[in-house]
Amino acid sequence: MAGLSIIGLSGSVTRPSRTTVLVREILARLTSATGAATRLIEFVDAAPLLFGALKPADLHGEAKALVRAVEAADLLVVASPVYRASYTGALKHLFDLVHHLPFAGKPVLLAATGGTPLHGLVTEHQLRPLFGFLNTLTLPTTIYAVESDFTGYQLTSTKVIERIDRAVAEAKAQLPQTSALAPALAS
Repeated sequence: MAGLSIIGLSGSVTRPSRTTVLVREILARLTSATGAATRLIEFVDAAPLLFGALKPADLHGEAKALVRAVEAADLLVVASPVYRASYTGALKHLFDLVHHLPFAGKPVLLAATGGTPLHGLVTEHQLRPLFGFLNTLTLPTTIYAVESDFTGYQLTSTKVIERIDRAVAEAKAQLPQTSALAPALAS
């Protein structure tokens, strides 16, 4: 599966970030399972670039390259801290700037972090509809982690790691199929 483009998006606008730790763990396990190189985009760095554009025609330089990389990825890992019962505005702004056609059939692994289990369905009720609009293939298994799943900024929950492994297996199963289908779905 060499040559695949796997991008992880951490919608957190703070550093350090448990969301970023979660995305890093998912990307590491994807690399291990597929042999593909991965790229992490942290919104603590990317958001200031993207906020300079209010519409796609306003994109230039690094911001334009970032949006194009996300559009071209074979697989996305999208994670956000829960903020006011939803994903961050910075993450939403990115998806306001992309063109929707490159996302048809693209597999997307959804993840989130929060302070309480009460927000555990943010992946189902907030993120999945966003990617449904983009016509992606959101993977069945989502990952949600709370503060107690971490020791400091290290993921230590075996239950969360088991969910990551299940989602990674689902992603791996989709990659060869979606890479071949993507051109047909986008047209």
